[in-house]
Amino acid sequence: MATTTKTIVKPLDDRIVILPNKAETQTASGILLPQGAQEKPMMGKVVALGPGKLTDDGKRAPLGVKKGDTVVYGKYTGTEIEIDGEEHMICREGELLGVVE
Repeated sequence: MATTTKTIVKPLDDRIVILPNKAETQTASGILLPQGAQEKPMMGKVVALGPGKLTDDGKRAPLGVKKGDTVVYGKYTGTEIEIDGEEHMICREGELLGVVE
């Protein structure tokens, strides 16, 4: 019996791992969009956090987001990576534009 292990990525410093929302595959009127025409999502769910940025006095600055938050980020923010077959993004906290409440 095969067991599957889930890959765990632990971000460093003030970096955050985000699972982007899925891109829309069709328009409101029902027209299917080819992959090249789909808008890159600019919102996603925080799935992992680093310990915070190291300050000059050697302490960690707490992050303003938490695991499970839905965040908004810029179109060209961060680095895209694949974890267990799913696209994720890693960015610094300062690159985030906001938290959806």
